[in-house]
Amino acid sequence: MTSTDDLQDLLTRHRTEVERAREHVCDLHAELTRWDLVTWTSGNVSARVPHTDLMVIKPSGVSYDDLTPRDMVVCDLHGALVEGRHKPSSDTDAHAHVYRARPDVGGVVHTHSPYATAWAARGEPVPCAITAMADEFGGDIPVGPFARIGDDSIGRGIVRTLEGHRSPAVLMRGHGVFTIGATAKAAVKAAVMCEDVARTIHIARQGGPVERLPQEDVDALYHRYQNAYGQ
Repeated sequence: MTSTDDLQDLLTRHRTEVERAREHVCDLHAELTRWDLVTWTSGNVSARVPHTDLMVIKPSGVSYDDLTPRDMVVCDLHGALVEGRHKPSSDTDAHAHVYRARPDVGGVVHTHSPYATAWAARGEPVPCAITAMADEFGGDIPVGPFARIGDDSIGRGIVRTLEGHRSPAVLMRGHGVFTIGATAKAAVKAAVMCEDVARTIHIARQGGPVERLPQEDVDALYHRYQNAYGQ
């Protein structure tokens, strides 16, 4: 682990990046409420601070209406508080483990969005039965193991479950949704899309079984969306 003096030096040298991350993470929390992904103070967004071993995350138990950039908490990648006037989220150790294990991840999001969490309560993956799922997730949204909050057990489950998967989302059994992305904004988008497709497939199943798309079509759709779609 990095010493306290080294972390303070890191803060000083990268103050601009830290403050930008605080503003960005604060703004992204508004997207969670905008898309009805969270209730009361649940859920959180974090972002890796570029060029550092630091992350910025929501404080624990603070209302979304009251959040400001200064409320965002800076931690190291072992979850230790580096700077902030509040305690960090109770999910900080999970986020930190993902960053340590996955250098490609720049943002992590956690929600208890109702439809996706209902799948997590059943311990059932969301099957890739529509093109929007193939585009964004490249297959089914997998289920990770149940783990208690309070250490990095959830983070270890996230990393293990997503290994070998194209999905940026995982349904942690009996808990809720965690998403990852190259950026925090990408992780938020994945959380929005996860809830959308979980709801759609749930509604579709009310009329009977839902058939998964053929794998070759899933692969083709994912490749097009990831490499050709958009500007």
